[in-house]
Amino acid sequence: MKLYLKIWRQLNPDADGKLVDYELNGVEEDMSFLEMLDYLNEKLITKDEMPVEFDHDCREGICGTCGLFINGRAHGPLAGTTTCQLHMRSFADGDTIYIEPFRGGAFQVIRDLKVDRSSMDRILQAGGFISTSVGDAPEANTTPITHAEAESAFDSAACIGCGACVATCKNGSAALFTAAKIAHLAKLPQGKPEAKQRVVNMVTQMDQEGFGHCSNTHACQVECPQEISVANIDRMNWEYNRARLLK
Repeated sequence: MKLYLKIWRQLNPDADGKLVDYELNGVEEDMSFLEMLDYLNEKLITKDEMPVEFDHDCREGICGTCGLFINGRAHGPLAGTTTCQLHMRSFADGDTIYIEPFRGGAFQVIRDLKVDRSSMDRILQAGGFISTSVGDAPEANTTPITHAEAESAFDSAACIGCGACVATCKNGSAALFTAAKIAHLAKLPQGKPEAKQRVVNMVTQMDQEGFGHCSNTHACQVECPQEISVANIDRMNWEYNRARLLK
C-alpha cells in the first residue's frame, strides 16, 4: 500500500508543533499501526532525518502507553482496540492518515506523539491501593464476595490508563479513569476500610492536576479500548458524596 501520512511533529513542550507530510510506499496490510511507524522511522533514519517519537511498550493492548489520535479518533477507527492492536488492513491504498498525540489540559506533549501522562500516575498514587497486614496470605474463603461483585470489580479493573477518555472528552476530563480505579477497589472487601479517604484523595488529586469536569457526554466510554462503563462515574460520585456526608 501507498499511504500519505500527516504526522504531528514537535521538538519539545515549549516549541510550536505542526503536521508534517510523509509519503510511505510498501506498507503491508498485516503490519500493525506501530510497525508502520517503525517502517517510516527506518526510512527517515536512512535519510539522516529525525525519527518520529511515539510511546509504546507491550504492543499487546495491555499497558496503555501507545495511545494516538488517528484521523480524529483515539486509537483509530476500530472500537475496543488500542493503537498497537490496530492493523493497516483497516486502511486502503492511497489513504491519507492524520496522526496526532493525545491532548488534554493535564497532558503535555514531550516530543512529536509522545505525551506526559504522569498526572494519571499521581491520581493512582493518591489512593489507588489498599493497606494490608504482612505475613501469609489469608485463606480465600474467609473473604466472602459474590460472583457478580467479583465480575463487576474485574470490569472496572480492566482500565489500562491509556488516557483515551481524557483525549476524547471535550473537557479533558479524567473522570472515567479515576472512577474505574475507585470503583474497582470500592467493590472489593479489601478496599472498603479505606474507601472514604481513597475517593476523596483521588478526586482531589484529579482536580489538582488540571483535568476538566465530566459533563456526561459519554464520549469516553465510546472511545475506551477496554469499553469501561460510565456507570463507574456514578459509583465514584456516590462514594464521594457518601464520604463527604459521613466524615
